[in-house]
Amino acid sequence: MRNIKIIDDITKDGQVTFGDGYAFVDDTAEADAILMRSTDLHGYDLPASIRAIARCGAGVNNIPIDDYAKRGVVVFNSPGANANAVKEIVLCMMVLSSRGVVQSMDWVRQNADDPDILTHAEHVKKAFVGRELKGKRVGVIGLGNVGSKVANACVYLGMDVYGYDPFISVEHAWELSRDVQRVGTLEDLCRGCDYLTLHVPSKADTVGMIGTDQLALLAPGAVLINFARETIVDEDAVDAALHEGRLSWFATDFATPKTVLMPNTFITTHSGAGTEEAEANCADMAISELKDYLENGNIAHSVNYPSCSMGKARAASRIACLHANVPNMIGQITAILAKDNANVQRMVNESAGENAYTMFDTDEHLESSTIDALKRISSMYRVRVIK
Repeated sequence: MRNIKIIDDITKDGQVTFGDGYAFVDDTAEADAILMRSTDLHGYDLPASIRAIARCGAGVNNIPIDDYAKRGVVVFNSPGANANAVKEIVLCMMVLSSRGVVQSMDWVRQNADDPDILTHAEHVKKAFVGRELKGKRVGVIGLGNVGSKVANACVYLGMDVYGYDPFISVEHAWELSRDVQRVGTLEDLCRGCDYLTLHVPSKADTVGMIGTDQLALLAPGAVLINFARETIVDEDAVDAALHEGRLSWFATDFATPKTVLMPNTFITTHSGAGTEEAEANCADMAISELKDYLENGNIAHSVNYPSCSMGKARAASRIACLHANVPNMIGQITAILAKDNANVQRMVNESAGENAYTMFDTDEHLESSTIDALKRISSMYRVRVIK
């Protein structure tokens, strides 16, 4: 039996199913893995029993992934599972910022007691005249799971679409419409855009990437949309652009002490992925990742370890080693196996940055002394006997 600790409300109906062989526990010290959403784990007292953590969502700023890697804890996320939900709300913000919909609705509410409201509405409707999206220039920063969908949708709406992503994957490049024009620099993307929408993670090279210089390149009265991470924009620069009229609207999913005081904003409660479908998709992906790792040692969509798969564990024994990406690690592992006269049927080694993962099948169970010897290798973080 494998024990799972659930943190946060994973789905709206509260239904989370792992299937046979799994049990939910309240005490994290009794758990083998954690399924979570938004709780901040920085400073969390993580028990040594935890082998893996799966977040139902893409961002992992709330998880100390580097620290957990060195403790042999694999952290998974669920990229793309909520992409359609975010795409839809971004398109919604483009419409809301263009057509005076909210303002006209507010007028109706404020004049609800007017017996001649129908006539008076005809007189004031010109105050809410907006512009169409068709033919307008939109810049999409980040062409991953969400950005590629936003870009394609904008093409279908008849917009002039430009995309910037120096690290676009082959998968997303294939999914991107041929009508999306890719540019090589951030400045070229921003120049003349009527709309700019952000879809990149928060990293050292993206924090504050949209500031005064970039905003100055946009078309007068442009709309800025940030449903990525709050740190991507320089909030002081955005505030100044709104007050000066260089930006007409700022739509964001992040209610910070600064954004809530800005004029002309649409601010949501980090609800970009807030649909029943997205919650279910994220949970399904995260559960599948955890189960495959716990049962077979396979890694997919980890943010601190490389992807690695050897299929279902069918040999007599399967061992997984989580370790630093250092020279001669494989040599040390195989030397220990040779002393035990172990016959390795298959071995795979993958690395990602400072961390690496080695998994192998043997046709006999290894002696406990062999497992202990593997654990004593310098820079070995964890050794798992999967089977």
